[in-house]
Amino acid sequence: MENKKIVHFNVGDILPLGLTLVVVGIALSYGLQVMGDVQDDMTANSAEFNATANAITGVAKLPEKLPLIATVIVAAIVLGIVVRYLAFRN
Repeated sequence: MENKKIVHFNVGDILPLGLTLVVVGIALSYGLQVMGDVQDDMTANSAEFNATANAITGVAKLPEKLPLIATVIVAAIVLGIVVRYLAFRN
């Protein structure tokens, strides 16, 4: 038998999740800026330069997905609240 854990969300849970997304966005922005500065100090087309370019490309993909991640989080919270309201209405 599996142990299943039921998780409940409230509207108040949106604020900490939103702040987490803000912190992640700021950290990724500064991280990308630092990697760009490091890359500027390297010889063009060297192995280090190319590795840094690949790292920047990889890290830059996450901020592109942050709006989708935020939408999914908010939708999950709203749907959870609606389902709980409809289930316990009677």
